[in-house]
Amino acid sequence: MNVKVKGYILGAIAAASYGMNPLFALPLYKAGLQPDSVLFFRYLCAIPVLGIMIKARGRSFKINKGELFPLIVLGMLFAVSSLTLFRSYTYMDAGIASTILFVYPIMVAVIMAVGFKEKLTLQTIVCIVAALGGIALLYKGENGVTLSPIGTFFVLLSALSYAVYIVGINQRRLAEVPTLKITFYALVFGWIVIAISALAGDGLQVPPRDQWYLWGNLLALGLLPTAVSLYCTTTAIQCIGSTPTAILGALEPATAIFFGIVVFGETLTGRDIVGLLLIILAVSIVVAGGKFTQALVRFRKMFPRLRKK
Repeated sequence: MNVKVKGYILGAIAAASYGMNPLFALPLYKAGLQPDSVLFFRYLCAIPVLGIMIKARGRSFKINKGELFPLIVLGMLFAVSSLTLFRSYTYMDAGIASTILFVYPIMVAVIMAVGFKEKLTLQTIVCIVAALGGIALLYKGENGVTLSPIGTFFVLLSALSYAVYIVGINQRRLAEVPTLKITFYALVFGWIVIAISALAGDGLQVPPRDQWYLWGNLLALGLLPTAVSLYCTTTAIQCIGSTPTAILGALEPATAIFFGIVVFGETLTGRDIVGLLLIILAVSIVVAGGKFTQALVRFRKMFPRLRKK
């Protein structure tokens, strides 16, 4: 198989599998499990899988002292992002929450501009405004019902935490650490944070005995939206680069919306659809960056201006 074709397929699988979070999480909520408990078992199932992947590649689990603190911080950010996203599902439709989460690449661009003095282009600014406009359309539906302010806050905090996590991965101390190992330790330290959160709250919960099959949901959460998604993302980046892989990330909210409508009976108004498309388009343009501008220039050259005689 062609390397690029393989990369695009894996990128699509990564995005689609991550969008399955609501498919497996919402039945667990319905059974009475809290987000902390769901994430506790999700991470617990994913950690051994990633450990096997590292071992299969013949890499060591060893980290030095200089890498320990950054990895702990990344784990805390990863945990906060997961906890706030899963809690947002209890306040709003999962498809809408997953789409709002997709603004994280724009947050990365803003963080890099403010904190690291990277130039914020006019194109990015326009896309930020467009994304905010999309969220505004989602915030108030055609029937006058607004999104939960708490749910909106949680999903935006999740996006911000993940954006900071993405920026943190690129710091100098972790430059020599393989991405798979960073993800492994981020999950380990994140799992510790989630365990503390669960024990400090309502305690650790398990599926009811008469719904033992829900353990399959917990296992699926650890495998598909976590281990499989992360592995496919890493491999796709190696095959086709980070930009095309990130653009394929638009399948994440699309998958979540699909399962929300088909499986859980969630509904979307015309206004919701416009808002969702506006957010996805804005983020895709930001991720594409200069390639989008080049495409517009090439398109414009196809229709040259007629010279006046």
